Amino acid sequence: MDQMKIVISGGGTGGHIFPAVAIANAIKKRYPDAQILFVGAEGRMEMTRVPAAGYEIIGLPVAGFDRKNLFKNIGVLWKLWKSLRKARKIVKDFKPDIAIGVGGYASGPLLKVASRHNIPTLLQEQNSYAGVTNKLLAKTASAICVAYEGMERFFPADRIILTGNPTRQSLIDSNPTREDAIEYFNLDPNLKTLLVIGGSLGARTINTSILKGMTDFGENIQVIWQAGELYYYDLKFDVEGRQDVNKNVHLHDFISRMDLAYKVADLVISRAGASSISELSLLAKPSILVPSPNVAEDHQTQNAMSLVNRDAAILIKDNDAENTLISKAVEVISDDALLKSLSENIYKLAQKDSANRIVDEVVRIIKESKK
Repeated sequence: MDQMKIVISGGGTGGHIFPAVAIANAIKKRYPDAQILFVGAEGRMEMTRVPAAGYEIIGLPVAGFDRKNLFKNIGVLWKLWKSLRKARKIVKDFKPDIAIGVGGYASGPLLKVASRHNIPTLLQEQNSYAGVTNKLLAKTASAICVAYEGMERFFPADRIILTGNPTRQSLIDSNPTREDAIEYFNLDPNLKTLLVIGGSLGARTINTSILKGMTDFGENIQVIWQAGELYYYDLKFDVEGRQDVNKNVHLHDFISRMDLAYKVADLVISRAGASSISELSLLAKPSILVPSPNVAEDHQTQNAMSLVNRDAAILIKDNDAENTLISKAVEVISDDALLKSLSENIYKLAQKDSANRIVDEVVRIIKESKK
């Protein structure tokens, strides 16, 4: 195939950016000469994360609609108009063979313009409840790659391909031993290990629940706790002041070696973002999910229920977490039969090699469009 030119658009959260970069990496691995350009939203995290991954990105002045204060949307509409103009220039100058949208409002203007210029588009929907932007773009998409069954509720059935969500390849390629992880985190090899992750920025409810219930872990459970940079320093002061628990609680602002953290974890407490669930599934990790209530259409609860309904995870509602999360975690981590069952069931739902399966669709669409 001739040198491909591909634009990837979207972002706003790590849940959109990780899959986007994973797709780009899979394209470059198979086609080293491919030209890849990212388009994101000015001021959002993709503007730093994507260049750090080695790719060029152009920002649009686009902003999301304010559903609570409609008057604020006058400015949003002005930014949308400017974004459509800028997207037209990007498409005209770059001349992509295909435009890939990974969700988030940043993908709207670029993929809309690409469709108008008869450039084929592919959507990647991470969640079990489709985002607004992807639902709007689906009418003209050549293919829609999804991570969950039953997405015919949102998209044309004849264009849906079940691929799963691309995950950080470093987690899959890495093959550390439990001993490596124990040494890295300075753990006791004889204790059960609970891994607590609330995302790179942290999760207030999960952190509050862990702090409140630390004494309930007892002497047989140790905790690797990624609190997030927003909460770390306040929590560090609180944890260090608790001599009764502090030797078994290992507090971090951010864990760079998640491969080691997952390896040693007997049980994981996590939010229910699409990327997190994909990683937990591929690594067969028993999990308690605490869906964030602060997301559009409550899609994290939908994600979690797709596992809970198959006995592949346990769900604790955000507003119940402070009272029940720790007691449930102690109960589950002490039950070896339940841990084994959760591990086996979540692994059955894992979609493997997702990024390469999406690249297969990208190549197919480009070839068909050139005929």
